Amino acid sequence: MPPAPSHHDAHALRPIDAVVGMILVAAAALAAWLVTGGGGSSGPPASSTPPAAISAGAPIVSAPPPAQQVIDLRRFQQRRPLHVPARWVAGFYPLYGVAARTFGVNWLLLASIHDQETSFSTDRTTYAGLNFAHCCGGSMQFNVINKPVSTWSRVADSFRYGSRPPSYPHATIQHPSIYDDFDAMMAAARLLAADGARQGLDARAWSAAYDYYGHDATGITYADQVVARAISWSQRGLCVNCPLDERIVAAVHAAYAPAVLGRR
Repeated sequence: MPPAPSHHDAHALRPIDAVVGMILVAAAALAAWLVTGGGGSSGPPASSTPPAAISAGAPIVSAPPPAQQVIDLRRFQQRRPLHVPARWVAGFYPLYGVAARTFGVNWLLLASIHDQETSFSTDRTTYAGLNFAHCCGGSMQFNVINKPVSTWSRVADSFRYGSRPPSYPHATIQHPSIYDDFDAMMAAARLLAADGARQGLDARAWSAAYDYYGHDATGITYADQVVARAISWSQRGLCVNCPLDERIVAAVHAAYAPAVLGRR
């Protein structure tokens, strides 16, 4: 099980000299440092992935509507941490653990996407209806309307690969459901694994996060923030209400975004 959440105050965190130094060097050196997650994460151990769990085909790439891209980019750029009770987030730890072990991904990457998407399921639309773009819902904001087969439909049966915990924040009667936290977390971990993520908080994790959101400018910002947050947590412990460290965001962007920007 992941370690307990940190209760650090954001202003009490000491600067990480290694991160500051890395931002001043070339992107190649940054990539070499970040490949281990800036020190490595201490989450659930990896396990063998069920043979049918990961598609051998092309990555599963989300495609958010243009209106959502614009609003999301503004939201990510102006993001302000909400106060989310650490005890609430602790209720998701068993889900992160099962999903990460089952599909061989880093639990901090999964938790960071959970924070990015719905602030740990505290967004008012998490468990009812769809988001403002009328496309996505649930803790991990799965797209249920994209064609020809929705992202959710492609991974909805992922819950069958793991053991459902006896209790967690929001369980539904019928399965699969985007509103069931276990179903959504298992599907998200499977999607990340299908898109190449493994235990490292590295280029593969960044690429999987980019695929998770969609291939556009907003997706680049999304992947930068998701991976930077996970790296920060791997160094300091999961801090529920700490803001993003913009130095780590800049380092991640310098290391991984140019490869994508060069193809745009």
